[in-house]
Amino acid sequence: MKKRITIIMMTMMTIFSFNLSAKVTFQNAKDIKQRVVPGNSTNKILSYYSVLKEPQKSIVNISTTKKIYINNQMYNLYANPFFRDFFGQGFNRQIPKKLERKAYALGSGVIVSSDGYIITNNHVVANADKIKVSIQGKDKEYNAKIIGRDPKTDIAVIKIDAKNLTPIKFGNSDNLKVGDIVFAIGDPFGVGKSVTQGIISALNKNKVGLNQYEDFIQTDASINPGNSGGALVDSRGVLIGINSAIITRSGGNNGIGFAIPSNMVKKIALALINNGKIVRGYLGVSISDLSSALKTIYKRKEGAFVLAVSKDAPAYKAGIRRGDLIIKVNTQTIKDANDLKNKIGSMKPNETVQIKVERENGVEKTFKVKLAQMPGSAEVTTSNNASIKGLKLADITKQIRYTYQIPTDIKGVLVVEVESNSQADNMGFQRGDIIIQVNSTLVKNINEYKKAVHKSKKGIIYVQRGNFVLPLVYNIK
Repeated sequence: MKKRITIIMMTMMTIFSFNLSAKVTFQNAKDIKQRVVPGNSTNKILSYYSVLKEPQKSIVNISTTKKIYINNQMYNLYANPFFRDFFGQGFNRQIPKKLERKAYALGSGVIVSSDGYIITNNHVVANADKIKVSIQGKDKEYNAKIIGRDPKTDIAVIKIDAKNLTPIKFGNSDNLKVGDIVFAIGDPFGVGKSVTQGIISALNKNKVGLNQYEDFIQTDASINPGNSGGALVDSRGVLIGINSAIITRSGGNNGIGFAIPSNMVKKIALALINNGKIVRGYLGVSISDLSSALKTIYKRKEGAFVLAVSKDAPAYKAGIRRGDLIIKVNTQTIKDANDLKNKIGSMKPNETVQIKVERENGVEKTFKVKLAQMPGSAEVTTSNNASIKGLKLADITKQIRYTYQIPTDIKGVLVVEVESNSQADNMGFQRGDIIIQVNSTLVKNINEYKKAVHKSKKGIIYVQRGNFVLPLVYNIK
């Protein structure tokens, strides 16, 4: 009975709503019945083949291998008191607690130089022990090494030993418009290139939650599994973005894909190629967007609202305070908090910028601020000369200690990369190891590590791996 009443009420509401809407006058478009073939010719086929032929030569397949460790159920079984008493004490010591397995993953990349530099996503190559690159039309499979990674933008640069490759041409992503035709190109499973078409659905998407620095191009061009790191090109065939991710509930493509704009990609990639790392500028403010209520306080309706200013930070020293609305950096207008974060993050430490603010009383002020280096930036250096070849090391900063969950009582040098088939790889080093001692010398940073290795070019390096300390014998010739 209750269900029937509900249905009747809904019907009455529908009729009532219809009667109200009858007073609305709709604007009708002109009826057009004629249909034409695009290009208005029946003797030609509309195609982007010639446009896409060249950029497809710049797309590669990337396959990665990494070691993972899983709990050994047999170890737990023999740890049972019944089996321990039956087989004898210490029997389970012969059984490894963890089993080593290999995990494989596939992605795509974009050639940006004729001598083998390739841009891809950080998540494609992060934590990989081995990286292989295959190029369609070439029988050889190339070993790749990581030149640099930036997890905050999901950009990475790798390098293969090759010549006469076809680099892609970069477009200016600042000139993009919603509705532009775009193509996503990838080599997702190593069986050849794939191209999907769509349009730019939105620009400057920044609250997706994928990266710390976001300024995504949204597209409905299908970005399928394995296409991450591939190219998003415009109707001319030039690069406007690096495909990064999709939003999906089923695992398939739902027409919501995201690409990192080419201008951001270019800036990050050049820094990684030249320096091997990204060092960002630091202002020292906590910021938010303007709420509807805050917009009633300020004349400007766009900007980054300052919630807090770190004491002794560049902003504090310059005179910026809580409650200021940052509206300009140099000559560039600030739209919101993410806009400010991206602009300051793209600048270098020690760079002097003009920051314009509006205060609660409506007065606008301009401050000259000398940026500092963002705290927690990992100073990553590649060991060379008297160091072990194939190691990338980092001093353990507060940020690294937090990121890698390193206990405060452990001091040493973090192994952040181990190049495949290198001396370090053959010695047994693994990513995440912490070098704590060289021969009889305890080491707390990279400089102390290098001095200890210089002192004796043959000996033992002690590494902390989880709860164990392992000796690794080195010999530098």
